[in-house]
Amino acid sequence: MPRKVKGLGRGLDALFINDKDISNISELSINLIKPRGDQPRKKFNDETLHELAQSIKQHGILQPVLVRPQGDEYELIAGERRWRAAQIAGMEEISVIIREIDDQEAAEISLIENLQRDDLTVIEEALAYKNLIDKHAFTQEKLAERIGRSRSYITNMLRILNLPPEIIKMIDEKKISASHARTLLSLPSDKDRLAAARKIINEKKSVRQIEKSIKFFNVNEVEKNKAVELSEIETKLQKYLGTKAEIIPRKRGGKIEISYYNEEELERILELFGLK
Repeated sequence: MPRKVKGLGRGLDALFINDKDISNISELSINLIKPRGDQPRKKFNDETLHELAQSIKQHGILQPVLVRPQGDEYELIAGERRWRAAQIAGMEEISVIIREIDDQEAAEISLIENLQRDDLTVIEEALAYKNLIDKHAFTQEKLAERIGRSRSYITNMLRILNLPPEIIKMIDEKKISASHARTLLSLPSDKDRLAAARKIINEKKSVRQIEKSIKFFNVNEVEKNKAVELSEIETKLQKYLGTKAEIIPRKRGGKIEISYYNEEELERILELFGLK
């Protein structure tokens, strides 16, 4: 059973507490608390955890964690870093606020807590948004409103998840930034994106440099596609006319040259155009 205690540590985010919570802080056995399976944050820095554990040994837990009942145990909703550090510090009990919370609210609180503390990697953040949309029927507009972001920000974060797994790993390991990742999305294929991502890492390219490279690449791709398209048209034209025909593009427009080798061939071509 949780043991009631008095007082409230400094720093507890107002998002997670109300007046009833303040009078409801308890001490709970650490062994009765289990982390959430879909907690957005997947990685914890060992060094900073041990630093926090040392602080906890000296000053105790200044901010209760938030839990909800789950059978005979409790599920951790907010404060997993403090809970982990308390275990390292050898504590047997931890200050908690116990609240009845449904799955959607639990997912929201876990995400917002981590966002406010800048604890998530880019990929963890994007996956958390996807989880709220897929499992809890959030629209991008509703999600943006609830977490205080713009809809375009949510859209761009979700688009990052469409990148190849190798690039997602690079982002998660902080080898390339979210800004770099969004720039890579403007390339036409995964092969091109991977090549550009490796260039970012190997040559330490800035976002601006990559944007210029991609713009140049895309212009060349357009020109290349136009050349292929004209070549295909040229081949069809020669088959139709039964003679050599050449399309010569210019900056504005272009011209078509049709070859003939005697008067009879000229008359045949004119007939094809309905001119004789």
